[in-house]
Amino acid sequence: MSKRSLFLLLVTACVVAACGEPTPVPTPTMPPTAPPSVEAATQPAVETLTQVDWLAVDDFLYQLQRARPERIGETAFDLVVVSIAAAGNSPEVIPALKHSPGGEKIVLCYMSIGQTENYRSYWNPDWPKNPPSWLDEPDPVWAGDYWVKYWDPGWQAIIYGSPDGYLDQILALGFDGVYLDRVDAYWYYEDQGRETAAREMADFVIGLANYARERHPGFGVIPQNAEELGIRFPDYLETVTGIGVEDLYYGYPRDHEPSPADWTAERETILDQWVKAGKLVLTIDYTSRPAQIDDAYARSQARGYVPYVTVRSLGLLIINKGHEPD
Repeated sequence: MSKRSLFLLLVTACVVAACGEPTPVPTPTMPPTAPPSVEAATQPAVETLTQVDWLAVDDFLYQLQRARPERIGETAFDLVVVSIAAAGNSPEVIPALKHSPGGEKIVLCYMSIGQTENYRSYWNPDWPKNPPSWLDEPDPVWAGDYWVKYWDPGWQAIIYGSPDGYLDQILALGFDGVYLDRVDAYWYYEDQGRETAAREMADFVIGLANYARERHPGFGVIPQNAEELGIRFPDYLETVTGIGVEDLYYGYPRDHEPSPADWTAERETILDQWVKAGKLVLTIDYTSRPAQIDDAYARSQARGYVPYVTVRSLGLLIINKGHEPD
């Protein structure tokens, strides 16, 4: 059994303990670090999202490569996740996508906070030779990606806190929220003995969420994976808008194959707590086999999750037959 599976099993046991009524398990917390401040005058005027009904979302698109906003705009997806590149550095593209011919859309911007990528606009080519305090080892699986010490103020300042911050640029471009990847980086640092890694990741997400909402009320924050953080830290669960999870039914450890049944069941028990807490749960499975696609949609929807099945490259606009957005 992997360390993750063992940890999920322990969390699951905590969730279903006592009278059989699942409740989040409180954990002692440290106060989050106050986010950097920026004068209000430097912030762009953006539309408020205080009236967005996140739980009305019943279909979504996840496409990071070769995303064409005009084509996406013709679809009826309620919510779309794209990279910042889709905006083309124009403050008009994302607002137009939100109010597109195919119907109103919530548009989230993908952002990795537990790793850095050497193709991002903030990347300095000199960093591998002269690394800043927050830059760690390269990821052996994803070329060009590096682990980051996400609790380091230097890294957090790159993510948010000034007009040049990644999150600040996302706000200026008119996105409705962020979709946060590599939140599970805390596993990597726990394996290295950093006992505070989970709390520090939760605080990082809470800090950036509060910062964004001071400037854009109703701004959505949806982390991907590491759903157990919502059980360990109730303030984290309360803060975020929802959760995205990969490979729940198909794709782990190989695409086009069922994920292990016990692993799926452990995750479902945790995700059910997110649903109970009134949070949006998005599932992303990786298979191209029609029967598996149908199964993933049926099982996800039966538990109150919102499913999408696609390719792992996230480079195609896929509309699955029989599961078209409405």
